[in-house]
Amino acid sequence: LEEIIPKPVEDTGSILKQGYLEKRSREHSFFGSEWQKRWCVLNRRAFYYYANEKSKQPKGSFSIEHYNARLACHLRKDSRKSCCFEIICPGKRTYEFTAPSPAEAEEWVDQIQFLLKGESDLSSLTIPHDEEDEEETYNDVDSSDSVNTSHNTTLNQDESNIEMKEEDIYEVLPGKQPNEP
Repeated sequence: LEEIIPKPVEDTGSILKQGYLEKRSREHSFFGSEWQKRWCVLNRRAFYYYANEKSKQPKGSFSIEHYNARLACHLRKDSRKSCCFEIICPGKRTYEFTAPSPAEAEEWVDQIQFLLKGESDLSSLTIPHDEEDEEETYNDVDSSDSVNTSHNTTLNQDESNIEMKEEDIYEVLPGKQPNEP
């Protein structure tokens, strides 16, 4: 269920935020860096990370549903500790990142939290909103039908009254032409 089909950077659709972050490697070797620079892309449903901005296939991705984001100064001991944040979900892998600046880290966290909050708000508001729209549409149709019906009836009565008083007005009508010489 959590597996996402990898997509090229330009095909991720509705990108909400993207940029370079350092991602903590899950399996770093003695010689390899613990933090690796990655091009990260957040859309409405998933978080993708690529080797660089030009990469066609992501190094990894995960659905952000049920995840949360928070600043995490404890991830580093150096001067960049105030630039760290993590994306967490109980029972699932925690993803750890370092942004270029503390402000940028806050932007990533805020964007993810806003997205997750928006999804839950949206799902709770969607059904009542739709029901209201349906009722309005239904009532509009009813009211316009009854107005049109009464309006048409009134017109028909007026036409018949006019027809009796002034028959010459209706001589051009197709029904009246056969009576003409």
